[in-house]
Amino acid sequence: MPIPEDESRTPAGSPAARGPATRSPMRCVRLLLGCTSAAELLGTVLAEGPNWITGEGSALYLLDPAGMLRLTASHGLPDWAHERYGLVDPAGELPAAMALRLRRPYLLGPEHTSVEYPKRNAGLGTGLVAVVSLPLVVDERPIGVLALALAHRGTVPGRDLDVLETIAGACAHRLHHLLDHTLDHTAGHTGDRTGNHSGDRTAQRLAPTPDAAPTRPLLSLAVRAAGHGAFERDLVTGESYWDAAAFAVAGRPVEPDGTAPELERIVHPEDLPDVQAALAEALASGGRYRIGYRLLRRGGKVARVEESGEVMLDVHGRPVRMAGLLADVEHRRARDAEPPHDPAGARTALLLSLTRALSRAVTVRDVTAAVTDVARPALGAAGIVLDLVDEGRLLPVSHTGYGGPRRAELTRLADLSEQVRSEQVSSDQVRPGQVRSEHAISEQTVSEQVSQPSPPARSAPLFSEPGAGPVGADAPAAWAVLPLVASGRQVGSCLITFATERVFSRADRTLYSTFAGILAQSLERARLYDTHHHRAGELQRAMLPRTLPRLPGIASAARYLPSTEGMQIGGDWYDLLKLPDGRIGLVIGDVQGHNAEATAVMGQLRSGLRAYATDGHDPAATLARTSRLLSELDTELFATCLYLTLDPADGGLTAARAGHPAPVRIAADGTAVELELPGGPPLGVDPGQPYPLATARLAGGETLLAYTDGLVEDREEDYDESVHRMIGGLELWARRTGPERIGAAPALEQLADLLTLNVTERRSRPDDVALLLLHRMPPDA
Repeated sequence: MPIPEDESRTPAGSPAARGPATRSPMRCVRLLLGCTSAAELLGTVLAEGPNWITGEGSALYLLDPAGMLRLTASHGLPDWAHERYGLVDPAGELPAAMALRLRRPYLLGPEHTSVEYPKRNAGLGTGLVAVVSLPLVVDERPIGVLALALAHRGTVPGRDLDVLETIAGACAHRLHHLLDHTLDHTAGHTGDRTGNHSGDRTAQRLAPTPDAAPTRPLLSLAVRAAGHGAFERDLVTGESYWDAAAFAVAGRPVEPDGTAPELERIVHPEDLPDVQAALAEALASGGRYRIGYRLLRRGGKVARVEESGEVMLDVHGRPVRMAGLLADVEHRRARDAEPPHDPAGARTALLLSLTRALSRAVTVRDVTAAVTDVARPALGAAGIVLDLVDEGRLLPVSHTGYGGPRRAELTRLADLSEQVRSEQVSSDQVRPGQVRSEHAISEQTVSEQVSQPSPPARSAPLFSEPGAGPVGADAPAAWAVLPLVASGRQVGSCLITFATERVFSRADRTLYSTFAGILAQSLERARLYDTHHHRAGELQRAMLPRTLPRLPGIASAARYLPSTEGMQIGGDWYDLLKLPDGRIGLVIGDVQGHNAEATAVMGQLRSGLRAYATDGHDPAATLARTSRLLSELDTELFATCLYLTLDPADGGLTAARAGHPAPVRIAADGTAVELELPGGPPLGVDPGQPYPLATARLAGGETLLAYTDGLVEDREEDYDESVHRMIGGLELWARRTGPERIGAAPALEQLADLLTLNVTERRSRPDDVALLLLHRMPPDA
């Protein structure tokens, strides 16, 4: 079903548009029933649906008259995916076809997507994606398929599948209504991404009215009637789009592809610093914003406009998209009656906004994110490349700070940065702001660049001059190279590039030079933090087992993830012990706190508990002795702990808990349940309190999961709900894996990966995470 190309990209499709306080499945369904297009439906699902719908790689297919599934709306799909999966045969084996044919949700976990869809950079975080395809069916009539990327990473409990099917049902009924009752709004033929041409009335009914330029799916009829223009900016690729009304507001001819002109070309020079400062504030905080400024129209005329929009964040809290309206503001007072403009004050406001964004950055990665997410769009730059001096070499740190079609260009820009800086060091005649027009930019590789020694701290910023001529096919139209100097020594360099030529005024050069100083201080502070964190991490790893012992009849797997807050270390630990009587000891614990003290206390407890256990004490006595040990240490910290022993011969379990989450048993048939183990107080709280001893049995073919609460704890969800979600995911994994493979070492390692991948997709991880999986082989294995 061909549609206009614009319809395949959702405006509100960013997960950033979600408001955590108002999101609920019922609200989402209610809003879906009022949508007027396929793109709006998909955008509403992503904006109002549950948090665990990530958005990236989501799509909506509709059946065309030829019986083919045609991509109608999408979010986060790269060009190769549009080309390869724009048209799907329902009789084929692709997920959308399988879902429609089977009339039930069809789930692909990361173990499938990483193999079957090798260009997995469409996903988030680790690059692995889990995708569920939901059939859209009304009264046995198939309409299409809704495909959504999920943060579950393959472990989707039944209750979440129910929510997804409810959302898909609402989409199907709304589409059914639109297909049957919406009047045609388009005329003629419109090309789609695959080169087909539309005579399809179904697509026309779901597509927005075309203008002289492609219309992004942003405006309702009411907004059109008000005469406002709409805009959309992709903060990842740097691309910006206007609809025809926006070009009319700006008094400019419509660009055929809808590409918006750069702010530097249309905003009044006196207002540009104000606009940049306001954008920096909006990008740093996200959410709605409003800016008033003057636009330069053709013929020297000036129009006062108001831009109101929203900065949308992804699941990690980073700005990915801006969308909103551009309105013409009527002059009602004389220009000389307006308060005088203060360009210096505006530039100061911009620097303060950038400083605030960088002050919140803790690690070098955070600094890079602040530069690419806030500074780059606020300054109107096409790209920013950061390099750090490390042991006399210049190492790139931000070439992949953001993706899009410019990634290959960034490597080329690194060559430019290195060569210009080399010229600067070798020539004392080059004054700040002046560059020789005969730049001989070499084609040396990155490996050759970084082998060169770093320049002295006396290096000055360099700015391109208009009319100097392009350096090469990939060279930017304008650029600034800023040495980053902190504490009297150069810590790196920053290359800022622009898509169009520009003149850098004295005030501009002062602004960029000051920004370089602020950036250098932030990088130096972040590198110091990273160094301390690395050392603390080494201490943490030294406290944990390097490998798990190989035990007859037993398969095991373990994982540890540090916290993403504070020093990013903590007191979680695990251990697997070979006991003298032939039993196996499983230990997992969590010391309060996320600092070096917690790690040190954890090491003492681990050593003490191991000693008590190998002396032959049962789990209850072992925990009682370890609790007294903790109370005698010079610390106010307490700890939770689970210790159990397993007899490999008959599967007999003895266990004791000290305020720790109960382990989960996964049966051979795929069911999962928490073991009922009575517990006592955390270690160190009441050293005289005994711990009850419980017994159970782990049958052959069964698996035991012991974990710390960081694995399931989520600030946006009730703890019990999180545990139930994890148990549902374990059952789904067990059913998909099958009893014959569930205990195999690769399958157990895969489960450990899936459990931790769920954690890594959260916005933050306030607690560290430890988990230990233990599988008892069946007797005939």
